[in-house]
Amino acid sequence: MIAEGQPTNGGRALIQSLEMEGVEAIFGLPGGAILPVYDPIIDSPIRHILVRHEQGAGHMAEGYAHATGRPGVAMVTSGPGATNIVTPLADAYMDSIPMVCITGQVPLPAIGSDAFQEADITGITQSVTKHNFLVTSAADIPRTIREAFHIATTGRPGPVLVDIPKDIVDPNNPASAMDWYWPDSVDLPGYKPNTRGHPKMIKQAAELICRSERPVIYAGGGILKARAAEALRELAEMTGIPVVTTLMARGAFPDDHELCLGMPGMHGNYTAVTSMQESDLLIALGSRFDDRVTGKVPDFAPEAKIIHVDIDPAELGKVRRPDVPIVGDCRLVIEELVRAIGDLGGSDAQPDRSPWRSRISGWQEKYPLTYEQSEPGDGLKPQFVLETLRDNTPDDTIVASGVGQHQMWASQHWKFNHPYTWVNSGGLGTMGFSVPAAIGAKVGRPDRMVWAVDGDGCFQMTAQELVTAAAERIPIKVAILNNAYLGMVRQWQEMFYEERYSEVYLSPDLPDYKLWAEAMGCEGMRVEDPEDVLPAIEKANEIDDRPVVIDFRTDHREKVYPMVPAGQSNSNIVVDPSQGEGGH
Repeated sequence: MIAEGQPTNGGRALIQSLEMEGVEAIFGLPGGAILPVYDPIIDSPIRHILVRHEQGAGHMAEGYAHATGRPGVAMVTSGPGATNIVTPLADAYMDSIPMVCITGQVPLPAIGSDAFQEADITGITQSVTKHNFLVTSAADIPRTIREAFHIATTGRPGPVLVDIPKDIVDPNNPASAMDWYWPDSVDLPGYKPNTRGHPKMIKQAAELICRSERPVIYAGGGILKARAAEALRELAEMTGIPVVTTLMARGAFPDDHELCLGMPGMHGNYTAVTSMQESDLLIALGSRFDDRVTGKVPDFAPEAKIIHVDIDPAELGKVRRPDVPIVGDCRLVIEELVRAIGDLGGSDAQPDRSPWRSRISGWQEKYPLTYEQSEPGDGLKPQFVLETLRDNTPDDTIVASGVGQHQMWASQHWKFNHPYTWVNSGGLGTMGFSVPAAIGAKVGRPDRMVWAVDGDGCFQMTAQELVTAAAERIPIKVAILNNAYLGMVRQWQEMFYEERYSEVYLSPDLPDYKLWAEAMGCEGMRVEDPEDVLPAIEKANEIDDRPVVIDFRTDHREKVYPMVPAGQSNSNIVVDPSQGEGGH
């Protein structure tokens, strides 16, 4: 540990700054411009996980942040190293994931000269980071790192990039000389997130809740970011108001709770979608009225008044004008809201909502999630695989998913009863997210079982990170729902493009996933028969010294239902053909 005021260099100062921020793990890949920073890592207690591609480093940092709530840290070199991490930065930005990315840069005198592996990464990432820095003096490194972590983790969380020229971290360059210090506090005059909701607005919201006959709590990912799961439960139970949890909020409210309606949206369940559509009050908590939830905006919940709580004032009125806008931290606002409702009489102040509960029960009974069982000789039903996996893993298993049909089936059929057990790419919808994110989650929560649910298309994008997992002894488990297609694209082509299947076929045997897994140092299995699903899962659960990959051969004809066609009203929800016509 460098003492206060002791001479040092920028590279050592950077690593000690990360130590001061409590960083446990860095996901990274060295290269020329960042090389001087890698030398002091040898003497640091921070664990460095060597990735096989920089995109993997970013998604691992995201998975770590999802599972722990602490900022994930990625470190890569300049030029292509930095540009390879742009996708994870955009992903983290869309989903409000706290992340600090450190990129190497060519020496200060070379910036702007088109030097080898030079890229204007602060310019490139300006629109996909909460903030970014180009550090121009070694003496600024501790302060900048302190500010980066503060910005990433406060207010609406998000990714922050710190670009560091090589000369200010190179111990052999005079430009890197500095005296160590650590700032006592952060002073950013232009950055003051408002965490406390306005009392007048909170009172108005409480009064509106106590008058509504068909209310629904619309819980978004902001609930999890604010550590507000307990507060949400208290509000729901005090008022008896049913709760929908968006794709980013799965686990924020227990799926087995009687007030839980499940997931709304394009592939949400019928009851969640319809209850929002028919409501007279939507209590939007940390949700952003995403197009996948609203469908055709002018037709979305046409009779509903809106209470919208969000820490980011830019979200209020962006899509739907709220009747009661409240800027503030979700947990703090919900706690104030509970007190305000209590002042009005609490549960006794709620109107008779038994007709509303009865309508909701009717929808639940008529349109449950359903699928047809496999016929002999057909591929496995992906829903069956997921249900078997769900029922034979610990209740607090962390599930990371890729993007596509398998993501929707996992979000529908898993029972999320604990917060921070669902790791997925919501806003950006990044294929290839699952495997590296699962690795990051396992690094952050080594005590938990972590399963990655992936499609064959997604898996092929970032599977090389299983080499990282094997080398680092990070025993994640991967379930590939292999239907030999880009499944969601195929579904759209079948339903909306007259079954003209353009460029969506992927061979079921190229690559051979079992052999590929074994080549990467993993246990590989292939399952084609429903009777073999459970034994394979049980075997995978027993292996704890290396990653496991199971190739589940699933039925390519299977589609995700319910479904609201893109751009249409939620009233046009399409249910499974076995349930007849949806709509209300």
